[in-house]
Amino acid sequence: MTTETTSKTEPDVAGLSFETALQELEQIVDKLERGQGSLDDAIAAYERGAKLKAHCKAKLDEARLKVEKIRLDEAGQPTGTADLDA
Repeated sequence: MTTETTSKTEPDVAGLSFETALQELEQIVDKLERGQGSLDDAIAAYERGAKLKAHCKAKLDEARLKVEKIRLDEAGQPTGTADLDA
């Protein structure tokens, strides 16, 4: 797998769900840990992995902010959400 092939056949990271991006990242890590492929393949995989990691982090940060905005009543039951910009 070359860098040129990688960019043409792999989907844009921004369009991936968290779960899909994480699964692909795990596959890249596994492949790199086993030392499979050429140096060029490893570099391309590392670059893709860095993009996937950043995408996953952004998705987790977004989810964390949403959870932090959930309002609870005195009994600990959800009553709604605060504005995300608040």
